[in-house]
This record gives sequence, structure tokens and C-alpha cells, in this order.
Amino acid sequence: MSKTTTSKKTLRRMTPEAIDAAARGDSDAQPLTHGDLERMKRTPQAKIIRRALGLTQEEFAAHYHIPLGTLRDWEQGRAEPDQPTQAYLKVIAREPQRVERLLNPRPH
Repeated sequence: MSKTTTSKKTLRRMTPEAIDAAARGDSDAQPLTHGDLERMKRTPQAKIIRRALGLTQEEFAAHYHIPLGTLRDWEQGRAEPDQPTQAYLKVIAREPQRVERLLNPRPH
């Protein structure tokens, strides 16, 4: 058997209760409390997309016609993109080259 396959005979199914008990029994993997969640800061979507594309703030703003100050506000949590802008960011995440090509056509 190759290293990338798993024999079904070696796996035992666990009930949801057994999974929960095993997770709670691991002192290194305790569930987050409400207080933990309140302290945690969520990384803004624009920043995740920009970093995944390997672009600086300046490059991302220029490529996708977003004002640099607005992008910085989103990334630093001072403002949040409205719903149409969130949809635009999702399109950029899925088809970055296509969006850039449409916004920045090359002269013939």
C-alpha cells in the first residue's frame, strides 16, 4: 500500500460525542472562550487577498483601482468595505488576472 492511501480497516469511526470528549481531553487544544474570541482580531479580507497575490498595498491599489487610503483603512480596521466592494474583492480573489486585464487593457 502506498503512503498516500489509507486502509479503511485501520480507521475507527468516532461518534460526535467521542470526538468532543477527545478534543476536550487535550489540554493543548481547548476551545476558545467568549473572552478569547473578543480579544482576537480578524484579518481583513482585502489584506488576505493582497498578500495571497504577493502585492504591496500600492501595487494592489493601482492594479485594481482602489484608492490607497481606502485600502489602508480596510486593512487597519478603520473602515470596512460595503457589500458591493466585498463582492468585488471576491471576484479579485477568484480571477485576479482577468480583473486586472479588464481594468487595465493594453493598447493595440
